Amino acid sequence: MDAYGHINNVQVVRMLEEARIAAFGPPRGAGLPGIEPQVALFNDVEEGTLALVVEHRIRYLRTLEYRNVPAVVQVWIGAVKGASFDIHYLVQDPVTREDCVKATTHLAFVDEASGRVLRLTPDQKQRLAPFVH
Repeated sequence: MDAYGHINNVQVVRMLEEARIAAFGPPRGAGLPGIEPQVALFNDVEEGTLALVVEHRIRYLRTLEYRNVPAVVQVWIGAVKGASFDIHYLVQDPVTREDCVKATTHLAFVDEASGRVLRLTPDQKQRLAPFVH
């Protein structure tokens, strides 16, 4: 929370990460399993493949007040390209259900050894397809 009692912008990015992991799983090797993701996408890649954030775009529509209950975060897939894809988020106040934050994370899979971006496999595109809006 910031000095005004709102959720700090750095914490909003952390909320986006938590929502992304809940929906698509943690990166490979990120500790013990927790809740089952809706789609095991990030932890089900070849050894040596990293899922990296290319860009975040965040629009603050209204302040997200600090509350003692979790915010509501809707997550869906946007554009799926040859070597990258977008995850979209809508963060809502858990009490009023007002829209507070709209955000997009642009992700790519990268070869850890070479640093080269990898093309999405047909299987990865198929896993993403039901969540594209």
